[in-house]
Amino acid sequence: MSDPLIRSCDNYVILEPGKKEQILNSEETIKWLEAWLKQFNELPKDLSSLKSINTAAQHLLDTACELQVKPGFTLQWFAVRLDPPDYE
Repeated sequence: MSDPLIRSCDNYVILEPGKKEQILNSEETIKWLEAWLKQFNELPKDLSSLKSINTAAQHLLDTACELQVKPGFTLQWFAVRLDPPDYE
């Protein structure tokens, strides 16, 4: 299970082979994951039972940090905090 602190992060660093890293907010990251998932002829087994591409993308965001598109080509995303938390 993922750390609850991760859920409080709204930004992700995105790593794609051959591209510069990007920082996206959670909504943009979901859309980025959806775009990649739509390229699969068949979703990976652990995602195939989910209702929609959006649900699969959200599940990935909540439970994983990488997706192998093909051997040697893996996408990665990591939650990042851009602003320090306000503990007042």
